Amino acid sequence: MNPKHILDGIKVLDFTQFLAGPSATRIMAEMGAEVVKIEESTIGDNSRFFPYRASDGRSAYYVQQNRGKKSVAVNMKTAKGKQIIRDLIPQFDVLIENYSAGVIGRLGFGWDVVRELNPRMIMCSISTFGQEGPLAHLPGYDYIAQGYSGVSAMIGDPNGPPALVGLAIGDTSTGVHAATAIGYSLFHRERTGKGQYLDISLLDTYFHHHEMNVQDYSASKGQSLPRRLGTHHTVAAPAGMFKGRDRYFFIIALTHQWEPFCDAIGMPELKTDPRFSDPAIRIENRLELAKIIENWFAEVGDDVAQQTLEEGRIPVAPILEVEEVMAHPHMVQRETVRTIYDRSIGEFQVPGMPLRFSEFPGHLDLDAPYLGEQNAIVLGQYLSMNASDVAALESEGVLGKEAIPDKPAPRNI
Repeated sequence: MNPKHILDGIKVLDFTQFLAGPSATRIMAEMGAEVVKIEESTIGDNSRFFPYRASDGRSAYYVQQNRGKKSVAVNMKTAKGKQIIRDLIPQFDVLIENYSAGVIGRLGFGWDVVRELNPRMIMCSISTFGQEGPLAHLPGYDYIAQGYSGVSAMIGDPNGPPALVGLAIGDTSTGVHAATAIGYSLFHRERTGKGQYLDISLLDTYFHHHEMNVQDYSASKGQSLPRRLGTHHTVAAPAGMFKGRDRYFFIIALTHQWEPFCDAIGMPELKTDPRFSDPAIRIENRLELAKIIENWFAEVGDDVAQQTLEEGRIPVAPILEVEEVMAHPHMVQRETVRTIYDRSIGEFQVPGMPLRFSEFPGHLDLDAPYLGEQNAIVLGQYLSMNASDVAALESEGVLGKEAIPDKPAPRNI
C-alpha cells in the first residue's frame, strides 16, 4: 500500500459553508481524504460570492478553502434529495456540518439518524455557541464568538474601543480543532469500531486562546483584571510595539534576555538604572523604556537595529504588511505562502498547508470544484447511478450544476 497522503482512504461528507467547516475539510483534503462537498443546489456555499471574484464570478475565497473537494449540489428539501443523502451516509467515514445548531436535525440528519444509518460514522457539528447551552439557539459568526469570549475586549488601545481583527482567527482555529477531534475519533474507531458525535464551537475555541487572562483573574481572586494592553505588554518589558524610522517592530526581552538586550543596543548602563534594574520596575516604567528604545531606532536606523538585535539573539520582528509577508524569502522557501492554480482565476497565492509530515513531504495537486461538478462521478461511484439518472435529477431540480468554462486559464505551475 502506497497512500498518497496520511488520510488517503478516509471519506468525508462535507455539509459546510463559509469558513470554519470548510477549513476543517480543506485540511483533510490536503491530507488526502476524499471530501464530497454537499452544496445547496442553486447557489451552493455562500462563500462562492466572496471577493476576490474573477470576471466570470469565480471566488478566490471559495477556491482557497475548497480545493481538493468534490461538489454534489443537492436540494435537500426534496424527498429524492434526502434519499440521496441517506444512501451516501453508510458509505462514508466522517460527516461534518456547520449549520446553526439544530438545522441538520431539522433537515432529517441529526446524530440519532446518522448513527442508525452508520454506527461507525464520525459526525462533527461546528457552530458559534455549540449544540447546547443558553446561547446555542442564536446565530453567529467569528466576530460574534470573539465578542462573547472576551477576546475582543483584549484587543486595541486601552483608552479606546476594542479593535476589529482583520483575519478570521476563530473560524480557522475552530476548523483545526475540528480536524484534530476528527482525527483522534478515527483513531478511537480503529481501536473500538465505534463512531461518535463531536460538538465543536467557535466560542469554546476562542476562550481556549486565553493563556493568561482567565487563570490570572481566577487565581488572584479578582485582584487582577485582564484588560486590553494597547501596544505594550504588562508581563515583561521591553515587550511590545516600537516605532522605528520607517516601520514598527515587535521586541520582547524576557528576564534572562534583559542584560544581553542592554549590551546589544550599546547601553549597559540600563542594567543598573533604578528605573529598569528590576523586572517589576521595568514593567511600571515600560513607556519610559520604550522612548529610549525608539530613540535608539531613530539613531541607528531600522535595518541596523534589527540586525543588531538578531545578532544579540533578542527576539525582534518587523511589522510587515501582508504583501511584504507574501514576498518574504522565508515564507516562499517554506511554502508558507503557496502559488496555486484555478481553472478560472489562473495562478494566485494562498496560505500553505501548516501541517508537515516527513512521510508525505509534497503537496497534492488539488482543484476547487464548480457547483455540482462531480454529481455524476460521486453518484455513479457510490449509488450506481448512470449519466441519464443524474441528468434526470438535474432537470427535476433535485441536483444543481453550474457551467464550467470551456477554456481554462493559462497555467505555468
